[in-house]
This record gives sequence, C-alpha cells and structure tokens, in this order.
Amino acid sequence: MAEITATMVKDLREKTGAGMMDCKKALGEVNGDFEQAVDWLRTKGLAAAAKKASRVAAEGLIGVASNATSAAIVEVNSETDFVARNEQFQVLVRDIAQAAVSVKGDVESLKNAKVEDSTVADALTNLVAVIGENMTIRRSDCLSVSKGVVATYIHNASAPQLGRIGVLVALESEANPDELLALGKKLAMHVAASSPVALKVSDVSADALEREKNILIEQAKSTGRPADIIEKMVEGRIRKFYEEVVFLEQGFVMDPSTKVSQVIEQEAKALGKPIELTAYVRYALGEGIEKAASNFADEVAAQLAK
Repeated sequence: MAEITATMVKDLREKTGAGMMDCKKALGEVNGDFEQAVDWLRTKGLAAAAKKASRVAAEGLIGVASNATSAAIVEVNSETDFVARNEQFQVLVRDIAQAAVSVKGDVESLKNAKVEDSTVADALTNLVAVIGENMTIRRSDCLSVSKGVVATYIHNASAPQLGRIGVLVALESEANPDELLALGKKLAMHVAASSPVALKVSDVSADALEREKNILIEQAKSTGRPADIIEKMVEGRIRKFYEEVVFLEQGFVMDPSTKVSQVIEQEAKALGKPIELTAYVRYALGEGIEKAASNFADEVAAQLAK
C-alpha cells in the first residue's frame, strides 16, 4: 500500500476541487496513482476534473504577431505580475512574438533570432539584469495558410497583442481576407472562452476517449439499468462529450444553438467560397505549471491527523 502524503492530497484537491477526505479516500482506493484518483472522484461524481484547470503560479505575458499568411504565439514567463506590467518587458515580448513568425514558432531558433541589435536570448538576459527577476521563453507556436488568413486574439489584453490568454485560428479559403479575419476573430474568441481540446472528432486521442468511456460506463452501471440501456446511455454521453471538447462540435459562444461547423458553413455560403478551419492554438498563461509548495500542506496534514 502506497503512502498517502498530505502533499498528494493537496495536489489532488487543487486539481479536482473535491473535498480533502474524498481526495484521501480516492488515493487510497487506487494505491496512490494520481490520474486514477482523478478518475475515481469523477466516477463517484465528486469532481468534474475535465472542466477544472490546475491552479498555476506563473506570471508573464502571452504575445501574438502575424503577417499576411502566418501568425505566431509565445509565452514569456516572469516571476511576478509586476514585471508583466513593465513597458520594457511588454515591448520585448511583442518583439519576440514577431520574431517567432519568422522562425515558425521553433523555440530554440527563436532564442537565436534577431531583435533590434541582439539575439532574443541576449535581449532577455539583459532585461533580467535590468529588472532583477528571472524571465524565460516557455513555448511558441506558429500557424500558416497557403490561401486564407490566420486570425489572432488576445483576451482582456493588458497591452496591444499582449495578455494572459492568446489564440490563433487558421482558415484556408479564397474568400475576401477581411471577411475571413472577421470570422477568424470570432472563432478565436470562441476558443478563448470554450477551450476545446481537439479540432475535430477524429483528433480526440484513443486514450482520452477510452478513459472517458470507462468513466461513463461506471457511472451508468451505478444506475442499475440493464446492459443494453447502459450501452445507449454511454453512446449518448459520448456524443455530449464531443460537443463539450471538440472545436467543430461545440455550440458557438455567440449562438450556442449553432455548432461551430455550421457557423463556418453559413459564412462560406455567404462569401461564395469554401472555408476550412485547419488549425488553432490556445495559450493560457502558466497553464500546467504547478504552484510551489506552501504551508497549505501542513494545514492538510493537521486535518488528516484529526
């Protein structure tokens, strides 16, 4: 039997939002396996893990930049939000995003790209020396089209092209570029709000689908229904799962009764040219970075000892 530590309970609680004792029980049931514990809590209806983002501590900025057929997005981290509001830092992040377009989003190439009279890496090092706080380029992506546009969007921008959530959306089409950009911006706003995990149904990984099915089957079994009814229940819930996580299957945020795929079809008909949504990228500042350990672990330990 694996030892269930206070830190393990704390991490599971932060991930799922479930109660402390439920998290302890879940970890005990699965011999300390974190992901299995998440699934156990979901199966029991004690957490909606797929809809909860991990708490993060990273600061900094998301930046976007574009040209006629490409756009890039970068995440540059700092230690505090104070630095994110610094004008020098903002200018550098904007320059880094523009450089990312030229290197197609490759992080290592980006560090050697030119900004003004130095490389990106040197410019960042120099700013660290000036401000006295660590800064890093965490990630970068670039989308391109042969014909069409790549729309960019920053949610709640703190400065032009900079903020805490950024999105790119690529549309292949021979339609009017201005009209395409308007559509792309709306779709990017949808991505910022709905955070899809896949572009289309076929893009959902087999592992993710199998995991979801297993959870749904266990939930359905708890109703005591016959096997044939359970199978139909699971099929219906899988369709609902796709509608929740697949970009083209989601209800459009500006008109939830209409799927995103239908919105694109309607716009293509209006513009008289086919439109294909080929790719998207969504960055939220600090997502996936765990908080440093805090005194909360000690508080949990005290509670568990009672």
